[in-house]
Amino acid sequence: MRDMSGTGDDDRRDEDRAAEDARDATPPAHDAPAPGDRSGEGNEDQVNPAETEQFEEFREDLDAVERRIAGEIDPGVRAMVVAGAVFLLLLSLVLPHTGGARGFDVLLGSQAAAAEHVGLPSRIFVWFVLIFGIGFSLLALMTRRWVLAWIAVAGSAIASAFGVFSIWHRQTPGLNNYVGSGPGIGLVLGTLAIMVLTFHWVKVVWSRTALQLAAEEQRRLAAAREEERQRRDRFGKD
Repeated sequence: MRDMSGTGDDDRRDEDRAAEDARDATPPAHDAPAPGDRSGEGNEDQVNPAETEQFEEFREDLDAVERRIAGEIDPGVRAMVVAGAVFLLLLSLVLPHTGGARGFDVLLGSQAAAAEHVGLPSRIFVWFVLIFGIGFSLLALMTRRWVLAWIAVAGSAIASAFGVFSIWHRQTPGLNNYVGSGPGIGLVLGTLAIMVLTFHWVKVVWSRTALQLAAEEQRRLAAAREEERQRRDRFGKD
């Protein structure tokens, strides 16, 4: 009987030791997620605050660079055509405008221009050629600024109209049926060159305008997506 009771006590001690070992091997309850707990889900959709702050820090710099690029033009191969038209405009000021009056004579109002009875249309034409066709076109080519290209195309368009009017004016009798010299090669060449210049500036400016509109549309879409993302981060998904 003593041996049987001792054996039973040993068995109970073995069972108690096995139970303690099982409890030690079981992980704590707080380490396992609860059945209804979804706090760990969707972590991949959460935005790192440090990355967001870093992006916001450089947002103004990125916007400034984007605005600078949007304000520039890229004439491409048309730059050679524009430069050639500007050269022809310079040449037209040296060649005869009408009779013995050259383009510079009309520009400065010299005695040769007075002797040829050069009228106001021709004076306006040569000044617009000098300021817009030559001046602003060269500035736009060198700086590639979109605003300067717009000014060049507007002034060149007006100069084209006055060039045609000046040719017609030189073929029309004046006061007391005065008939002066007809349009010279400088006037005809300047009118054709300013027309070509206007056409190519319009193509450059218009293509850049379409690109700017597309860029503005992309910025609006990006801003809408960013606003929606911030709203979802703040209030949670619907």
